[in-house]
Amino acid sequence: MSAQDSQTHFGFATVSGREKVRRVMGVFSSVAEKYDIMNDLMSAGLHRLWKRRMINCTEARAGALALDVAAGSGDIAIGLLRKMGPTGRVILTDLNGPMLAEGARRVIDAGFLPGRADCVQADGTRLPFPDDTFDVVTIAFGIRNFLDIEAGLAEFRRVLKPGGQFVCLEFSHPVLPLLQVAYDAYSFNAIPALGEWVTGDRESYQYLVESIRRFPDQGRFSKLIRDAGFELVRHSNMTGGIVALHRGYKV
Repeated sequence: MSAQDSQTHFGFATVSGREKVRRVMGVFSSVAEKYDIMNDLMSAGLHRLWKRRMINCTEARAGALALDVAAGSGDIAIGLLRKMGPTGRVILTDLNGPMLAEGARRVIDAGFLPGRADCVQADGTRLPFPDDTFDVVTIAFGIRNFLDIEAGLAEFRRVLKPGGQFVCLEFSHPVLPLLQVAYDAYSFNAIPALGEWVTGDRESYQYLVESIRRFPDQGRFSKLIRDAGFELVRHSNMTGGIVALHRGYKV
């Protein structure tokens, strides 16, 4: 049975793989234009600090070729391009066309032309690139939406050059019990209400909250990365474990 035909979860609901893909596409098509505004409101601006730390931890040097998967509104790609200087290149991929178009617009507005930043609409579990292509593969707040996380991790390793680095920023599980209680109360009450107020779409943000709760914790996700063949896997918590930065290498 293929992943699209098997049963999976969409937030707390059980759906077919095919239905999950359809619904996830609908979520991000709905929120694309106000994605960054909602990120600022939901995280009180902290998402910018989390992403800055992610970019600082990448080993994207001058002349490197980076792949940013689930590139969204392009902020990780823009940060990588600035870090790598005039000889670095980034390819942005996203399965969702409206999100990729928003990312392309922002990359151009930041002054980066085609050739330094190119956009390819693609499924992160079936990347259209040869083996051993990229120096760095990044993904921020995207892998929890994959239908098959293990297949995505395997693809990231495949397209990395030997010695290449994988960096993933994702919501995780708070490590302090009292923080977990407060975070749950805020997430399940405030975030869907904000989504309805700003975008008119409460259901999409209800899904985003539920998808975070369904995602593996730091230790289990680190194991998935190791099982995909990455070495030197480690993670660091930010904001008490609300977010975790995961890293690994293709050796």
